[in-house]
Amino acid sequence: MSEIATKKVVTITLNPALDLTGSLDSLNVGSVSLVKESNLRAAGKGVNVAMVLRDLGADVTVTGFLGKDNPELFHQLFSNIGVTDRFVEVDGSTRINVKLVEKNGEVSDINFPGVEVNEAQIAQFERVLHELANDHDYFVFAGSLPGGVTPAQCAAWIAQLRERGKKVLFDSSKAALAAGLDAKPWLIKPNEEELGDFLGQTLDTREACQNAAQTLSNKGIDNIVVSMGADGVMWLHDDQWLHAKPPRMQVVSTVGAGDTLVAGLCWGHMQQMPKTELLQFATALSALAVSQVGVGVTSQQELDQIKLNTQVNELA
Repeated sequence: MSEIATKKVVTITLNPALDLTGSLDSLNVGSVSLVKESNLRAAGKGVNVAMVLRDLGADVTVTGFLGKDNPELFHQLFSNIGVTDRFVEVDGSTRINVKLVEKNGEVSDINFPGVEVNEAQIAQFERVLHELANDHDYFVFAGSLPGGVTPAQCAAWIAQLRERGKKVLFDSSKAALAAGLDAKPWLIKPNEEELGDFLGQTLDTREACQNAAQTLSNKGIDNIVVSMGADGVMWLHDDQWLHAKPPRMQVVSTVGAGDTLVAGLCWGHMQQMPKTELLQFATALSALAVSQVGVGVTSQQELDQIKLNTQVNELA
C-alpha cells in the first residue's frame, strides 16, 4: 500500500446500536431510578469512530449490518456528518443499548442482542468490503458481533484485508477479540479489563498491563495499545513502549472515550504523525471525550490545551 498521508478510511460496525443514555444522580439497583436527562442516538463503536474521524477531517465510509425496521436515526446521522453509507440492511430492528450515567461518573451499560444475519447478507457484506479494499488502505473493525456472524468469520475478514496490504485496526472483546488476534490485525486497542479477560488475569497495575500486552507481541501484531482510563495509554511498537498520561479531567461520561482513542490513533497514523506526537494527540482526544456527553471534537482550543498537558514517556 502507498506510504503517504490519506484521508480515506472505512469503519466497520457489525453490530450497531441505538444508544439510549440517561443521566441520573445515582442508580438505585432493584428499585426506581429517576433519569434527569436522556438522549437517543445512532451509535455502535465503529459509528462512534466514524463520527470522530469525520470531525478530524477524514473521508469516511461506514459499513456493517443495520436493521431495516429502524434505520432512520442512522441515515440521518450519516447524512448530517457527511459519510458514505455502505451498510447492509437486514431484517429486524437494530438493538437499543441503555447507558445509565451517574453523577459520580459511573456508567452502567445494558447491552441487548443485535440482529440475526443470514448467509446471503454476509455474502453481500463481503462484496462491499472487498470492493472498498480496492481504494482504501485503513479499515477499523470495532464492536461486538451480531447473531449469525462467528468470531472465525470476523477473523477471516481481518486476515483477507491484511493479505491485501491493508491496515486493520481491531477493537473488540471476548471471543471476537481472541479469534481476531490470530488474524494479525495491524493495531489492537484493548482496555485493561478486556486484556485481562482474554488472558484470564486481573490487571490492576500499569506494569501488569504492560507484561500482559507483551505476551501478545509474538502474534505478529504491529501495534498493541492498552487504554487504562485515568492512568493513560500504553503503546508497544517495534519493541518500544510509550506511555501517555493526560491531565486530570472532570469526568462527565466515559461513553465513547475508547472509540475516540481508536479514531485518534487511526487519524494520527493516516497523517503520519511522529510517534510521540501521535500518542499525545490520541490520548488528549480521548481525555476530551470524557468531559462531554457523546463523541466528537467539540473544542479545538480545549483539545490543544489537553494535548499540551499530556505527558509522553518511554517505558523500559
